[in-house]
Amino acid sequence: MFKKYSLTAAAATLLTAASIMSAVAADAPAKLANGALVDAKGMTLYTFDKDVANSGKSACNGRCATLWPPARASTSDQPVGAFGVVTRDDGSRQWSYQGKPIYTYQADQKPGERTGDNFRDVWHIIKE
Repeated sequence: MFKKYSLTAAAATLLTAASIMSAVAADAPAKLANGALVDAKGMTLYTFDKDVANSGKSACNGRCATLWPPARASTSDQPVGAFGVVTRDDGSRQWSYQGKPIYTYQADQKPGERTGDNFRDVWHIIKE
């Protein structure tokens, strides 16, 4: 029975990884590194529980956006795969992943740091 469970768990893990990998196209604004999505500089990307998926908006503005900088999209950036673009309250554009805006964390100083994961139980890395 243990072997059956182990194979089932391994298969589920591979399917999850495959779905994220397929969502991360070559021209996507993020890539997988060490089991999490990171931006082009290798900085960990986060989602915020207060953001509503597919609303096209970010719930993190003002001081929040200073601590949790939005993953900025340029005016020419277009959705690709699981990545979309939302318009922020200030009119700027931000990348989203599976409908939720994505952010970096100001306290992460080096690529790969994940100090914001589960911060106040509302900020989470996007896992493989």
